[in-house]
Amino acid sequence: MLQSLGFIETRSLTAAIEASDAMTKAADVRLIGTVKIGSGLVNVVIEGEVSAVEAAVKAGETVARELGEVYAVHVIPRPHQDIAKILPSFY
Repeated sequence: MLQSLGFIETRSLTAAIEASDAMTKAADVRLIGTVKIGSGLVNVVIEGEVSAVEAAVKAGETVARELGEVYAVHVIPRPHQDIAKILPSFY
């Protein structure tokens, strides 16, 4: 069962890597993976307790904005279990 999902989408691989590092250091979250969307867009996905994911995404967004463009930031608290079916194959 998914606890909470967090997403950050950037237009920079470097910003996505830095955001991932900041998120995993800021709270007890698990890095699920990344998706290279194209045109330089990279989406990072994390999982963990709702409050941890919210804190981690906030920390990751701050770092990513310093290094590149942030296109989207989102947290889904307690997503339905069927959401896992549409996540990329890394889940």
